[in-house]
Amino acid sequence: MNLRFMVKKTKITFVALIGTIFASIAQEDTAVNDSTTSRKMVKLDGIAAVVGDYVILDSDIEKTLIDLRSQGASTDDINHCQLLGKLMEDRLYAHQAVQDSLLVSDDQVNSTSDRQVQQLTQQIGSVEKMLRYYKKEDLESFKEELFEINKLRMLSEKMQSKIVEDIQVTPEEIRQFFFGIPEEERPVFGAELEISQIVKSPKPSNEEKLKVINRLKEIKQDVEENDARFSTKAILYSQDPGSKSKGGFYSMTRETPFVKEFKDVAFSLQEGEISDPFETDFGYHIIKMEKIRGQERDLRHILMIPEISNKAMKEAAQELDTIREHILEGKYTFDEAARNFSDEKETKFDGGLLRNPINFDSKFELTKMDPTLYNQVRNLKDKEMSKPIKEDDPRGGPPKFKIMQITNRYDEHKADFARDYIKIQELALRDKQFGEVKKWLAEKIEDTYILVDDDNKSCDFSNNWLKQ
Repeated sequence: MNLRFMVKKTKITFVALIGTIFASIAQEDTAVNDSTTSRKMVKLDGIAAVVGDYVILDSDIEKTLIDLRSQGASTDDINHCQLLGKLMEDRLYAHQAVQDSLLVSDDQVNSTSDRQVQQLTQQIGSVEKMLRYYKKEDLESFKEELFEINKLRMLSEKMQSKIVEDIQVTPEEIRQFFFGIPEEERPVFGAELEISQIVKSPKPSNEEKLKVINRLKEIKQDVEENDARFSTKAILYSQDPGSKSKGGFYSMTRETPFVKEFKDVAFSLQEGEISDPFETDFGYHIIKMEKIRGQERDLRHILMIPEISNKAMKEAAQELDTIREHILEGKYTFDEAARNFSDEKETKFDGGLLRNPINFDSKFELTKMDPTLYNQVRNLKDKEMSKPIKEDDPRGGPPKFKIMQITNRYDEHKADFARDYIKIQELALRDKQFGEVKKWLAEKIEDTYILVDDDNKSCDFSNNWLKQ
């Protein structure tokens, strides 16, 4: 079975974490032989391998290892050859994506890079400290290198998605996958929790809403009638942390994961047009459409969040306290209270039951839980309710209050076909996808120009990079 290989492969999968890899971009050089016009590669910084149009340097491998360690990943069982093999895979995906015209726009890449720079700056403290940390002389050169890294990663991800996009598993395939694993080798699932919550979101007063709407109307009027710069207004007044420093700029398509209300307004605007104020779960917005390129939109927006009074927040907490008391008194169950009183539409109709964002299962494995969620429930006994908890919105939206309950607890156990069907289905799908990717890699390796430096030809690669 491929389960053991899947686990090993996961250890060196490069997730799109902020600041990973930052490898130098290889440059090709050529030399002309006196007797021929053939070209040959000159070894710069130690060329480890060439895959299609991409060069991998020895320093790329070393930097990858350093970055994995800096992220806290264990590298004890990851060697030079494994890292080189994974870097070659990534470049093969990116090379084939270009061949298949699976392109990513420069605007998409720049938008991703800008967000990363902003997040890195917030984490490290300043642009200057960030540049010193990554040993870069200036922000422009840092962004250029980050652009190349992100473009390669996005091309690679797009190609991998295309390879597996149509793969599905039938119930029979899931059954055969599970019962084909020897019983002593079946996976063990860690302790898990099912968690429910009832949420109250304090609302701003109508006066506060009107104040924000009128302010946005004034900004729109100033831009349209007095030629004020929308980008400057966004920097000064927008409360969207993701775009404020960029003058409210976003590049998006219909697939970009923005809320429906935002996309509906954006795709209704013509170039140069500014929307009227409109509401989403985050607050109130206005959008200026800057450029339309087919299905892509370049826009700027300003978000303003109506202020919520201390009185409103106190009332929300008190209402939850009352609901909690009524549940304890037996007037209704937690499930019934969630369906009737919770403000969270994603969970209320399921009795407040939280869904794991990774696989939409109702169970959360303790060792993999989000730290914030874990800290909120770690001291709760089964069926015990928490007192009202205030939770700030990490995206900058208004806070909310909630009471939580551990609905069910599952001890660590060996996989059971009926009890763990969703997880087994996920493993079976991953195994089938893994097989399809291995087949694709084998075919493309044969069809693509690949050079492995003599120093690396002794590697025992999992793929046939040496074409033997």
